[in-house]
Amino acid sequence: MPPVRQGGAVPYGRQQHAVHPAPQPAPQRPSRPRARVRWVATVPPGALPPRRQVRAERYSGPPGYPAPPRWGFPNLVWRSPTAVPGTASGAARPMQRLVLLARNVSGLLWILATIALIAAGAEVWRYVLLVQSRNSALSTSVVATSDMLVLIASMLAFVLGTFGLAGTVWWLFVARAAAAEESGAEPARPAWQVLLGTVVPGPNLVLAGPILAELEHAVLRRPVGERPRPSRLVLAWWGAWVANGLLLVLMVVWRTRDGVQAQADGVLLNTLVDLSAVALTVLTALVVGRFTRLLAPIGELSAGQRPPRVLDVTGAPAPRRPRRPATAAR
Repeated sequence: MPPVRQGGAVPYGRQQHAVHPAPQPAPQRPSRPRARVRWVATVPPGALPPRRQVRAERYSGPPGYPAPPRWGFPNLVWRSPTAVPGTASGAARPMQRLVLLARNVSGLLWILATIALIAAGAEVWRYVLLVQSRNSALSTSVVATSDMLVLIASMLAFVLGTFGLAGTVWWLFVARAAAAEESGAEPARPAWQVLLGTVVPGPNLVLAGPILAELEHAVLRRPVGERPRPSRLVLAWWGAWVANGLLLVLMVVWRTRDGVQAQADGVLLNTLVDLSAVALTVLTALVVGRFTRLLAPIGELSAGQRPPRVLDVTGAPAPRRPRRPATAAR
């Protein structure tokens, strides 16, 4: 007989599994904030020898040296970190060199104009003495003084003219670089053409005017593709430049002639050369001053004019000193 259990019969060949209740989750305890612990290692007392206390010395006055010391701070004022000598940033920009160079060249040109005017006056005095010698005898001292004045004025005009030409050409190259830096465009001509057109006799009579007109075009910030239109000042300078060059050539050719009348005519020709040199020098000084004022209007001040001063600043943020690069040299 099949087994009989309490609670009902179980068929043969089948098993009955006991049904257990589902496990209930354990009750969670309220979380507490975990305390942060910081471990600090200290030296146990007595492990290190005690420090020796140094007694403060009494002040006995400033130090004395048997000879002037060779150390110390340099004897200069405070400067910006970007103007440290010996670095690439320490070199002067073309605009800064232009102002200083223009001031020196202008002063030299005005002195040259004065010397050339004195030389022209000496030539006129010599011509007057030649006219007077036709009817009367001349004093030896007067003739010697006239000859000495002509010689000294001519030599000074030649020397100052050489320095003036070199300084003006140098100013021209610096002005071209400053105008190119200001406008961001390359100059119209390479440097060798500018040197050929200003120094070499013959080509300089033809190329000096266009070179100066191109510089004026760049200084006035006109479009690069536009054709340069020279101003009246540039045209007057070009005319004086050509006239002075032609008169110099004529004077050299005229000196090869012989005769009293040729010598008298040579004196008049020398006077014209000196007067043309005066006009050319004055126009050159005006061109240098005008172009420099257009490029750097604050740097070029007229005589007797004081530079502006900052008296008060309102509404501006507090100035901050720029950070010095770690690779900058002292």
